[in-house]
Amino acid sequence: MASHRRPKQPSRARVTVLTTAAAAAVALSANAANAAPSEKLSKDEVKAKVDKLYEEAEKATEEYDGAKEKQGKLQKEISTVQDNVARGQEELNKLREGLGSLATAQYRSGGIDPSVQLFLSSNPDDFLDKASTLDQLSSQQVEALKKIQDKQRELAQERDEATDKLKDLAATRTELGNKKKEVQGKLAEAQKLLNTLTAKEKAELAAKQQRADRSSSERVNLGDAPPASGRAAAAFSAAQSKIGSPYVYGASGPSSFDCSGLTSWAYAQAGVSIPRTSQAQANIGTRISSASDLQVGDLVFFFNDLHHVGLYAGNGQILHAPRTGTVVRYESMDTIGGPFMFGVRV
Repeated sequence: MASHRRPKQPSRARVTVLTTAAAAAVALSANAANAAPSEKLSKDEVKAKVDKLYEEAEKATEEYDGAKEKQGKLQKEISTVQDNVARGQEELNKLREGLGSLATAQYRSGGIDPSVQLFLSSNPDDFLDKASTLDQLSSQQVEALKKIQDKQRELAQERDEATDKLKDLAATRTELGNKKKEVQGKLAEAQKLLNTLTAKEKAELAAKQQRADRSSSERVNLGDAPPASGRAAAAFSAAQSKIGSPYVYGASGPSSFDCSGLTSWAYAQAGVSIPRTSQAQANIGTRISSASDLQVGDLVFFFNDLHHVGLYAGNGQILHAPRTGTVVRYESMDTIGGPFMFGVRV
């Protein structure tokens, strides 16, 4: 006789586990079905993405250069303030030694009078408040005490200044480290994309870049535009001597350069000191709004945030350090990748 017992039902906990597992399996299956297999980017697509990353790296490089320049200035300023504090402390010690000699002389002659006791107080301000009631203070003593007061105030201000600058230096060093990581991250990302190319594709891109570097250096018609000035001519000549030198972020010569590193180095060879970064260089000299008014040696700025700068070479060409993977070379202003904003005549 067949058994009519009801089959045993699974426990509620087991049902929950099975239901969750089934739902997860369905979700995974759906995602797998919807996710298209990753397609390999073409050589041109990789190049476009890499060029964009290099542009972003150059922008971060200018910010890195700015932080580096600020760090150097702060270190010099801190050193100067600390030297001033040290000299001021020596002067203060000598003033106090003079008061100590006065106290010693009075002690030997019969004791230190109240005025001198207050004179040696650790709080000269408190002394002056009380000293107004002491007739025995001489004008010479009052003058000496005021010198101590002035020196103490001066030292306090200089110490506060040094403290503020040290805090600013610490913040600048942090910023410098962050910008360096940002640049390195962009370059690493670009290299990762390049690594997805085949050996043949890499060779083709490298050959194309080499042809661009050679052609821009060997067969460029610069026309006959005059230099903006004698020093502009000297700066341009110095930059010409570096054609073929590699772009390296943060570099300012003499063997490698970033964009503003080249322009600041070139003008330094002409005996002219200009700021280190492109944004700071944009705020010097005389602004030239129209490209048709540019002369050889003028600084030329590109992109809305002014993160790229070069030297005008004539005939619509500039001499510059373009970006990672390139060398110092001539290039048409129309192929920079960003709009011409204005020029600056130094």
